[in-house]
Amino acid sequence: MATLLAEERTALQDAVIRLLADRSAEADVRRTMETLEGYDPALWAQLADMGVTGLLVEEAFGGAGAGPLELEAVMEAAGAALLCSPLLASGVLAVLLLQGLDDAEARGRLLPGIAAGTTLATVALTGDSGTWTEDGVAVTASSDNLSGIASYVLHAQNAHVLLVLARDGDGMAVFEVDPNAAGVAISALPTFDHTLRMGRIVFDGAPGRRLAGAAWPAARAAIDLALVGLAGEQAGGSRRVLDFTIDYAKSRFQFGRAIGSFQAIKHMAADLLLETESAISAARNAAARLAEGAPDADAAVSLAAFACADAFVKTTADAVQMHGGIAFTWTHPAHLYLRRARADAQLFGSPAVHRERYLKALGA
Repeated sequence: MATLLAEERTALQDAVIRLLADRSAEADVRRTMETLEGYDPALWAQLADMGVTGLLVEEAFGGAGAGPLELEAVMEAAGAALLCSPLLASGVLAVLLLQGLDDAEARGRLLPGIAAGTTLATVALTGDSGTWTEDGVAVTASSDNLSGIASYVLHAQNAHVLLVLARDGDGMAVFEVDPNAAGVAISALPTFDHTLRMGRIVFDGAPGRRLAGAAWPAARAAIDLALVGLAGEQAGGSRRVLDFTIDYAKSRFQFGRAIGSFQAIKHMAADLLLETESAISAARNAAARLAEGAPDADAAVSLAAFACADAFVKTTADAVQMHGGIAFTWTHPAHLYLRRARADAQLFGSPAVHRERYLKALGA
């Protein structure tokens, strides 16, 4: 993976911020989350034109060949704008899984379309247990026919290609599956966050094309980088919530004074500033350590995974309190960010799971 210069990375992030300010404002998010697809195809095409959908795709297949630092920067902007998109599913998990395998034919066939945004791919990694671990894989393969259940599959309903981890004898393999094939039944899962699309897939003798390569190591690497992207989203969302909460505290008057002048509000704001800045630092540090291939990269990713999740949840919950009764209503944006924070905190493993992994990485 290549790493952009700091100036180039900032320019990319600024370009995404400007686009999302125009196309992913609160009204756009509310309209998009009520659609069947849960994302705006026109905005997705614009992101593709900017190279965002192919950010991690190798240059040989039409992508930018960028890495963790660039992904984290883009996802900060996406989190701040509550972007509704299959970016984590297609542009991160699917891309990294394909590039982590040893199947040149599959890469050449699938990656160009993913980079261009015309092919949406997703990865089926876990069953109903939702552990996102090797033990959680609940699909089995027999003569390249798949049976079992994959759950919590991001944008399963929108995918043109399913990349499915399945147990094959004593090992594990990745299979490419057509979502419209016989023996594949996809149903939508209800989500607390209405901007998120997840599906449950039942395989009943579904035909699959086996991809070459070590399945779980490739999947684990893909999840780690997805966690960095998710941490960036959480950090960006926290910063946005802090900003509009501080603006409210300055403009809302009670007893002849701005509520931001009251000591209790000042203390809460200071705590949220600390949470937000810590989350941004953790997300960017994890991206840097992963980009460098540092020996402590696993620990840095796990730290960012639980620290950013906790910070986003706390920031959004306290922001609701600081806004008073108005933020408890569905019409206030704080409500949307709170739902995103609660949902993100369970995606790819709970904060408790990542704390345990962090301690193991430290040798505790």
